[in-house]
Amino acid sequence: MMQEPIFFSGQFLLATPGMADPRFARSVVAICSHDENGTLGINIGETVEGISFHDILEQFDIDTVDAPNCSVFLGGPMEKQRGFIIHSLDINLSDTIQVGDLWGLSSSIDMLNAIAQGRGPKKWIIALGYSGWGEGQLESELTQNGWSVAKGSPDWLYDQDSLDKWTMAWKAQGIDPTKLSGEFGSA
Repeated sequence: MMQEPIFFSGQFLLATPGMADPRFARSVVAICSHDENGTLGINIGETVEGISFHDILEQFDIDTVDAPNCSVFLGGPMEKQRGFIIHSLDINLSDTIQVGDLWGLSSSIDMLNAIAQGRGPKKWIIALGYSGWGEGQLESELTQNGWSVAKGSPDWLYDQDSLDKWTMAWKAQGIDPTKLSGEFGSA
């Protein structure tokens, strides 16, 4: 009997202390698309130093007078010059990828304009770059104890109170991350 594949769109990857890739240490990745062809996620665990939302708007000659300002997340090591907006589903534009009934992912100038003019989604974050895995790559990494998959909550995306989303995400799972080992073995 063949088992159906398990996909994790709408869930979160939490880097374990045993994460071998330093680019993903203490990452919290919102999985936006995961299927037999690969995985696309946005890291919400680290912000980009020295770049704000207003800086991005100015690059596109979008007026910042009435626009909110916020930090920009480092979405991942791939295409760091490309911007992504994760947002609540009260607004969907033609380019919006809907992640279940949880959140949307957009990358259009139209969405930047809507947010700057106060017509955008109620909740949103912006990231530069994304995290991507090819066919079967994430599944392989999951067997090496670098990641843990968490159902989590869309609230994790928009949480402004936690300075450390990695610790917040583990504690929301009922786990004290300081008690996790970076080593693993086999039984």
